[in-house]
Amino acid sequence: MAETHFAPFQPPSRILLGPGPSGVSARVLSALAAPTIGHLDPQFLKLMDETQQMLRAVFRTGNRLTLAVSGTGSAGMEACVVNLIEPGDRMLVCVNGVFGGRMADVAARAGAVVRKLERPFGEVFSAAEIEAAIAEFKPKVTGIVHAETSTGALQPVPEISRVVHAGGSMLLLDCVTSLAGLPVEIDEWEVDAAYSGTQKCLSCPPGLSPVTFSDRAVAAMDARKTKVASWYLDMSMVRNYWSQQSRAYHHTAPINMNYGLHAALCEVLEEVLPKRFARHLRNHLALRAGVEALGLEYAVAEACRLPVLNAVKIPAGVNDQAVRAQLLGEYGIEIGAGLGPMAGKTWRVGLMGVSSSPTNVLVFLAALESCLNAQGGECRAGAGVAAANASYVASAKS
Repeated sequence: MAETHFAPFQPPSRILLGPGPSGVSARVLSALAAPTIGHLDPQFLKLMDETQQMLRAVFRTGNRLTLAVSGTGSAGMEACVVNLIEPGDRMLVCVNGVFGGRMADVAARAGAVVRKLERPFGEVFSAAEIEAAIAEFKPKVTGIVHAETSTGALQPVPEISRVVHAGGSMLLLDCVTSLAGLPVEIDEWEVDAAYSGTQKCLSCPPGLSPVTFSDRAVAAMDARKTKVASWYLDMSMVRNYWSQQSRAYHHTAPINMNYGLHAALCEVLEEVLPKRFARHLRNHLALRAGVEALGLEYAVAEACRLPVLNAVKIPAGVNDQAVRAQLLGEYGIEIGAGLGPMAGKTWRVGLMGVSSSPTNVLVFLAALESCLNAQGGECRAGAGVAAANASYVASAKS
């Protein structure tokens, strides 16, 4: 067999404005490149403790069982489901996008009796319809997506939490796209379990999934009659590794990924959460002004529109793939395609974490104008950028 030589991989520089991953700061990249130490090294255990404290601050919770699961956001989803569900348990899953559907699939694989409460992609649920479904089905767990990445829809939570608990169910919340980009109030909303991912508004590369469990959820786990379906994600063992009292070895943690998450959380808390949320909203409003000035529309009603993930309708006659390919090839800008019934009908433009900046908004709008005109559009020169700049000026005065 002939000898093959490979050159070191050199990734291209991109402006990441898709549904994830988002851009990563030099500080986080530097942390990832720090020397690897052992997963039971006293200094690494100190980092774990600090990471837990910062995760509680970002989740806005005092939950003792708060940690970073080794794996992406989907691993966090699976960890929450398999630890709360035993074979035969009932789980109500609210499905209005791809990731609600994935939660239902995970629950079925864990042996749950699953009922899906469904809404069209891009819409959200009312507390009344969830209350009615819980009264009829009586689920142990009710799962819902806070920020549906596939559609750009933001689900209101507080009133839904009230009806979930009044119906005797526990609330499981997907915060993959919302955590650190818009308010997530785990304790105030009485969320029993929640999971997120590092690659969205936390602006850390994918590889870890922050999770948090209420005391009520922990009690339910402790009362299980069967073993958790996943050894790797079994919180009864994983939590002992994260506990200051036991530090029982479970698996070798991704050391350097935890360095990166620690650095990213430091950046989040140094910015201060309210200011971070305001930054994301300000850039979303500027993008919206620019997009509309180019003659485009949003796919989600304003009342339930995500500020960190913008689902924009593709105009009639415009080739979805050609525009995305031109953005990437000529301008180095990545945006996302639509999923499910929105495929070919929407672009998903992420403004998350480090990627949420005026520079990125203005560069994207200028590039998009060029791409639309290349498809035969008649965008007025500079209209999108001018509208975005006007939005920034207005926000500075308010």
